[in-house]
Amino acid sequence: MGHVWVRVRVGDPEKRRIVEVTALVDTEATLTVIPRDLAEKLGLRVTGKVSATTATGKVVLDRTRVWLELEDREEIVPAVISDTIDKVLIGVTALEILGLQVDPVTGKLREWTILLY
Repeated sequence: MGHVWVRVRVGDPEKRRIVEVTALVDTEATLTVIPRDLAEKLGLRVTGKVSATTATGKVVLDRTRVWLELEDREEIVPAVISDTIDKVLIGVTALEILGLQVDPVTGKLREWTILLY
């Protein structure tokens, strides 16, 4: 499908500090990834640790919560803080929380209807 790049506003959960960045939508990632320097700039609070499997093996990352605004939708979503990734990656958890999915034909984001049962 190629890469899906989007403009997204990212901030702390209280929306005191917000920046707009270009982010990569990563449909293979469960959680959203925030680079360490951006997390510090936004004053994101570490809420725990999580083990993750990456292309280079297992790592332990700091867990946080971050406010996202994407496609005129906004929500506080779980995320991890990375010392090695230098860009924001939007994972599928954030997409589902925001009610969005990647259209495999167009490579663009589109509305996704949440199924309850």
